[in-house]
Formats: sequence, structure tokens, C-alpha cells
Amino acid sequence: MSASPDLEPGARRRILDAAAEAFMAHGFANATIDDIAREVGATKGLVYYHFRSKFDIFLAVYEEAMGRVRDRVEHHATGPGTGRDRLVAMAVAHAVNLMEDLAYHHVVHQAVRGQVATALKPRQRDTLQELNGLRGAYEQLFRGVVADGIADGSLREVDAALATRTLLSNLNAIDTWYHRIPGQEPAELRELAGRIVDLLIGGLAGS
Repeated sequence: MSASPDLEPGARRRILDAAAEAFMAHGFANATIDDIAREVGATKGLVYYHFRSKFDIFLAVYEEAMGRVRDRVEHHATGPGTGRDRLVAMAVAHAVNLMEDLAYHHVVHQAVRGQVATALKPRQRDTLQELNGLRGAYEQLFRGVVADGIADGSLREVDAALATRTLLSNLNAIDTWYHRIPGQEPAELRELAGRIVDLLIGGLAGS
């Protein structure tokens, strides 16, 4: 006997993937549970089995996005090399993850840019605050490495907080112009990310 679709392994992950795509395509306000269920190829019942509401799905996508990017970036913060070397590695990993998980990052940016207007229950408000705290801690990773680079002379004397926010804002803006290309290889994403980071950290000025 086949397993119930409600208990199918991986169903929650497929719902998150589908929801991220729906929120990116339609925005949070216009995306519906029907859109998500249709993307999954299942019924609304499957979606509601795993999540209480559309906003709970949104929060789960946000959490998944933050977990994925931190997993890709965090180890570079304590890796070898100068502060600049580590900052470049972190920024490239961030950019590659953004392009690979484009829909997930769109969800984070909708939250950050205040594009999600809904009445929140206390538990949802608490979860959103926790996720915003994770995003703040992620930014702090970059700020610490910028400070290391200033201290070791590999980066010039700048306001570390301003430099970090400028760097991350520009990296995150990739989602406003980048479009996935079917069959694009990981090496191509890394090469593109490297060129973007070289412009952001190396600048446009001649030597």
C-alpha cells in the first residue's frame, strides 16, 4: 500500500520550495495556498497538514533561507588568510547561494523590505523577531571580518558597519536582475559571483 500523501517523506521540503517560488512570482499578498498546492502537485489539505497558515509557510521559508546561506558562508569567517581574503570568500559564497536559492532569498528580502503586510499572531511575531535576529547575527559575521581586515591592513580604514551593510545590500540586489539559466553549471555561478565580489570589494578605481 502506498503511503498517505500527508505522510510522504520530503513533503514539507517540497511545500517550502513551491511556496518560495509562489512568493517570488506573485508576492506574499497575492500568492495563495492554491498556488502552492498546485506547484507541489498536491491538495491544499497536504499544505495545511504541515502548516497552519500562509504566513507560517512564509516564516518557514525565511528560516530555511537563513539556515542555508549561513551553512554556506559561516566557515569562511574563521578560515585562513587575511580579513580581506575571508571577506571575499564569504561574499562569493553568499552570492552563489543567492543565485542557487533565488526564490528563497526573494522571501527574505520581502520580509526585510516590509512587503509582507498581515496581522500577526503573537507566536508569529515572536518567530519573525527571532528570524530577524538571525539575520542580524549573520550581518555581524561579515562586520567582524571587515573589522579584522581593517586591523590587519588588508582593508582600508572604513566604518565597518557601513561597509558591511553596503556590501550585503549590493550582493542582495542580485535578486533584482539575475535570472536563472537552465543548465547553468555551479562553476559558472562561482565565476559570476567572483566577478561581482571583485567589483564590490576591489572597486572600480585603477591601481
